[in-house]
Amino acid sequence: MKIQKIALRLALITAGGALLNGCMSSTPVWDRTFGDAVKTVTAMQVLNPSASANNDPVAGIDGTAATASQQNYGKSFMAPPPPTSVFTIGVSGSGGSN
Repeated sequence: MKIQKIALRLALITAGGALLNGCMSSTPVWDRTFGDAVKTVTAMQVLNPSASANNDPVAGIDGTAATASQQNYGKSFMAPPPPTSVFTIGVSGSGGSN
């Protein structure tokens, strides 16, 4: 008898919770502002929003020098310079005065 009362109460509580859940609206304030933080941070990282409208060519380096610079940069990762020993830092190779 006592188990039946507990089961009935549990069923009523579960049904009431399900009914209340149906009446609850989703988070309208959060849904309305969803993604605003990402949009704000992205806009803050843009230095010049109208940069695509600028048709002036970039001055300062010619094509040959730029190509050589990019190739040298790529080669620096293919064969990095040999590491120096930490024990030779600050040690002079020339004979100092005694």
